[in-house]
Amino acid sequence: MANKKIIAVLGATGSQGGGLARAILADRMGAFGVRAVTRDPQSEKARELAKLGAEVVRADANNMPSLRKAFDGVYGAYCVTFFWEDFLPQTELAQAAAMATAAKMAGVKHVIWSTLEDTRLKIPLKDKRMPTLMSKYKVPHFDAKGESDKAFQQAGVPTTFFRTSFYWENFIYFGLGPKRQPDGKLDLTLPMGTAKLPGIAAEDIGRCAFGVFRKGVEYIGQTIGVAGEHLTGVQMAAALTRALGQEVRYDGVTPEVYRGYDNAAAKDVANMFQYISEFEGDFCGVRNVETSRSLNTDLQNFDRWLSRNKDRIPLE
Repeated sequence: MANKKIIAVLGATGSQGGGLARAILADRMGAFGVRAVTRDPQSEKARELAKLGAEVVRADANNMPSLRKAFDGVYGAYCVTFFWEDFLPQTELAQAAAMATAAKMAGVKHVIWSTLEDTRLKIPLKDKRMPTLMSKYKVPHFDAKGESDKAFQQAGVPTTFFRTSFYWENFIYFGLGPKRQPDGKLDLTLPMGTAKLPGIAAEDIGRCAFGVFRKGVEYIGQTIGVAGEHLTGVQMAAALTRALGQEVRYDGVTPEVYRGYDNAAAKDVANMFQYISEFEGDFCGVRNVETSRSLNTDLQNFDRWLSRNKDRIPLE
């Protein structure tokens, strides 16, 4: 990789980072190489990336000096945090600050920061439309990322603020897929009313990020969102019906009902869907499908993703 521009990929064994690493490694004649940054270089996923040609290094987002070392000599870095590991926004804030500081110290030329909206800018804590969570947040897994944008801005790091969308893999891993009801039918239960939800295949997030790096300086200082399709709950249920070969009904419960579910993430997720529904135009607007396709010409829509993944969706 001596003549390539190296991209340090945090979360390289996860969904977003893994997709980016694989996209770069698949472009063997391209200008970029991969430094896969992980806490466990001996993990199965890390070893798989090494076999594909990645340089695998150990670093921890909770340890700034290790990040600084991981960023040494790289052209770019993909920075991402994972709220669902410990459900603590303060962890994301600290990790983002460490990433920004390390990138600045290392002289990284282009950072992509995987971020989301700070919902408190539109729904302040005193706003009673939705409950405040953890005393400081409306949608914790959004707000901490959005608040962390300023860490990269204040550090003076050349950054693209990269807003992701709902992973369709949430129907596989996060318990949001169709559930079997007492009448034997399947219901897709989401508290989003008639609003459209930007969604995307997790692998395509990484491929779109690769497209941003290939564009060079064009998106530095810009906010760009990615999505494979914008769909209502009814449209997603219809697509699931076609793919699964059995009826899936959309149950658009209210956020109030959803917040009462026995699920550790229910309140956060309900607030998220309420925010997306109330600010549908802005939320969908920044996640332009055609722009996403210009970054990743093989962008999947929901039907195509389902054709590849329908058998992985648990039908409880």
